[in-house]
Amino acid sequence: MAEINKNMLRPIAEKLYEITDQMWQSINKENRELVEEYIEINNQLSEKTKETYISALRQFFWFTYEKLNDKPFHTITKRDFMKYMSYLQERGLSSSAISLRKASVSSFCNYIENVVADDIPEYNNFRNFTRGMPPIPKNQVYNKVPITYEEYELLIKTLEESKDYLGLAWVATAFNVGARRAELIQFKTEILDYPIQDNQNFIISHVVRGKGTSVDGKPLRYMIHMDALKYMKLWVENRKYDSEYIFVTKYGGKVKPISNNWANRFCTDILSPILGKRVHPHMFKASCITYLLENGKDLKLVSKYIAHHEDTATTSGFYDLRDFEEEKNNIFV
Repeated sequence: MAEINKNMLRPIAEKLYEITDQMWQSINKENRELVEEYIEINNQLSEKTKETYISALRQFFWFTYEKLNDKPFHTITKRDFMKYMSYLQERGLSSSAISLRKASVSSFCNYIENVVADDIPEYNNFRNFTRGMPPIPKNQVYNKVPITYEEYELLIKTLEESKDYLGLAWVATAFNVGARRAELIQFKTEILDYPIQDNQNFIISHVVRGKGTSVDGKPLRYMIHMDALKYMKLWVENRKYDSEYIFVTKYGGKVKPISNNWANRFCTDILSPILGKRVHPHMFKASCITYLLENGKDLKLVSKYIAHHEDTATTSGFYDLRDFEEEKNNIFV
């Protein structure tokens, strides 16, 4: 049965199962080789996007294997792709999840049309079959309810009591800095030695790779709040091993950056039960921004230096989760 909780607008979709290497080898050789070539030579994709596209393309071709008789890619039609979109919708995937899978196939189609078509006769007349598709209806699984400062304090208190120093550092940094989880793991221990000016309650980080196209992405420097710095230091002092990076774990004698799955499990298994509501890594950036705006900080400054957005419309549209209850009460007064 689909999972339900008080934050939900609709049930959580079951995840599409992972296409293992063994399953992938069952798919016809031509399709496999085209996907592998596309991933290998596409320099416009970041490493993270490559991982996402590999997973999404494998899922698409597994669908063609199971539902379309493993047909060669050049014979797949717009009608076939609409069946795939319907298949994803029937499984209850969110609009964003479906859009990601559509984008991965569309990008692959563009590669076939622009690069492969001239070299392989069967693809001479190939056209991107994802073009002209009807828009994917927007939906949302959860109400976006920010983590309040009082809830943040409860998380900190509980994690301190359990001496979960890595968790403390992660929560304090995610809530006070507003970096995405993929950016958090790039913070280096050198940050802890940066000089602190007498009149400042933050330091500026080294450059981290932000979300964006290409390997380099968008270069960002984050403002590291003193609370975050405090718990970063506490974690590094207690972890008993050295690393260039702050957010790492040691397993089997090897030190590695924490993964997205670590953050997901930490939020689901540790933080959600503490607060009695669903907590997800993505909520921390919005919670950080919302808390600052609730305390009267200027939207332009928050958007530029915390959210790192090109304009305030993105910050307001997606990360400002204030409920404006007092203002709404005065509308008809």
